[in-house]
Amino acid sequence: MCDHPGHEQEERGVHRRDLLKGGVAMGAALAAGTATATATGTARAAADPYAPPEKGALPETGFKLNHGRAALVVTDPQIDFLSPKGVTWKVVGASVEQHGTVNNIMRLLDAAKASDMTVAISPHYYYPTDHGWKFEGPLEKLMHAIGMFDRSSPYEVANFDNSGADFMPEYKGHIMDGKTIICSPHKVYGPEANDLVLQLRKARVDQVILAGMSANLCVESHLRELLEQGFEVAVVKDATAAAMLPEGDGYLAALINFRYIANALWSTDEAVTQIAGKA
Repeated sequence: MCDHPGHEQEERGVHRRDLLKGGVAMGAALAAGTATATATGTARAAADPYAPPEKGALPETGFKLNHGRAALVVTDPQIDFLSPKGVTWKVVGASVEQHGTVNNIMRLLDAAKASDMTVAISPHYYYPTDHGWKFEGPLEKLMHAIGMFDRSSPYEVANFDNSGADFMPEYKGHIMDGKTIICSPHKVYGPEANDLVLQLRKARVDQVILAGMSANLCVESHLRELLEQGFEVAVVKDATAAAMLPEGDGYLAALINFRYIANALWSTDEAVTQIAGKA
């Protein structure tokens, strides 16, 4: 035991230097590992930019589907997004076709209906008054300029059938069956402006399987809001797609965030197996 203050300070200094050396060594090791992982990831991304990481750093959430508390939610399953006849096809069509989005959404609807799972649709509509907005984001301006999701009024369906705002024809048998929840429209990207959360709560749903259009806009915005509202959310990564523009690949942007924040990220095959209760 040392009674001299100077000796105590010297010992503490040595201890701090030892810790610092250990920290530097550990940091160097982590940096080397990160550099190797980054190089590997870069090589894999060059081959397939959407491939999952070979070894992720984030933990598994332990998400388990409870059919009695779960719903399939599909955003914007509409002609303007998913059909060559739609006004956005030139910018989303390649992504839709690459991921098989149209058929994958159909498979999810088939599986959900076969298992008697709650299904909710969160559509996107614009009425004439929406074109009077005093300010908009860049994509809002684009959507309004090209007449995306336009309807003649909130209480008439004149010229609605098979318009860009209408549901894809192949989905109508499921959506219009009198059992599917068709929410009021969302207006920008998320469900804050519609009744999706209310409808899910009234159905005693607190788990959501999320799919639809488009990945980095309405799907991601629905994911974020549902998480904030206390829902568990599994995103179906190949039952969505996104615009590919000079500003960037919307699908890749969303996919990264899905990996970071969704409770689960499934393929359509995995989701169908889960919905059927065979997992």
